Amino acid sequence: MPNTKSAERRMRNSARKKLQNRSVKSRLKTLERAYADALKGGKKDTATDAYRKLSSAFDKAAKSGVIHKSKASRKKSRLSVKLAATK
Repeated sequence: MPNTKSAERRMRNSARKKLQNRSVKSRLKTLERAYADALKGGKKDTATDAYRKLSSAFDKAAKSGVIHKSKASRKKSRLSVKLAATK
């Protein structure tokens, strides 16, 4: 248990931020899955649209500090290589 008022406040804030971060990470995973399914199905136009949404979501997550900016960049790079490899 926290000993000071500020520690108590920090505990409340961190619990709230944890829930928000988990929500963002879950959305990223869902978008990634949708992108992978589009690639697997061989639908290039659907995959391109999914990539655009996923790329934007990664940028927003990195901007707000949910994930590291290098991780977002690395993921986007690897996903774009997979998209370019599809016919």
